[in-house]
Amino acid sequence: MSDVDHIPIHYQDESLIVLDKPSGLLSVPGRGPDLQDCLSSRIQTLFSTALVVHRLDRDTSGLMIMALNKDSQRNISLQFEQRNVHKVYECIVQGTPSGKQGCITLPIGRDRNRPPRYKVDHESGRFSQTLWRLLATRDGYSRLEIEPRTGRSHQIRVHLASLGHPILGDPLYADASAQHSADRLLLHAQAIQFSHPMTEESVGWQSSCPF
Repeated sequence: MSDVDHIPIHYQDESLIVLDKPSGLLSVPGRGPDLQDCLSSRIQTLFSTALVVHRLDRDTSGLMIMALNKDSQRNISLQFEQRNVHKVYECIVQGTPSGKQGCITLPIGRDRNRPPRYKVDHESGRFSQTLWRLLATRDGYSRLEIEPRTGRSHQIRVHLASLGHPILGDPLYADASAQHSADRLLLHAQAIQFSHPMTEESVGWQSSCPF
């Protein structure tokens, strides 16, 4: 693994780069001059053809893919659109869910009264599905493995909060107790698997959970 401007690179070839985004760094530039530093701009200073194919929330850490040409970008983006990219996350939540595993199927839409938040919206929200599995419990907190079947903005955070188990350190969806129980959002993209855009072989990478 190499390191570019403090962004660990797990893999690189002529088609793509596999990166490890730190918590607190935007995936792409935001609005305003103070939000221009981001993973994509840092990588593009050294790989001028690097293109974004998906994003992680600013406070989420873990694996991200960038394409190195437009054909690869179209190929990987289509795999995301068709839900052929397998992603696994790890997180720590407040409380203990009922059971050892479950599936959350609740529609998600923008919370237009409280941007940039999203919410469960049964009237106009988009179909969203998240699988979870209990890994461990300790001191009133639970470590979960998460597999999002859809890729809505803030999906994992909204779904878990809707169960009454917000992710620790979440500034948007956790209550004060859960928010102040961690110095960052305890959500990490720890595995990703998809078809290589050139070879069509299944490829995958893992990133150790930092919390």
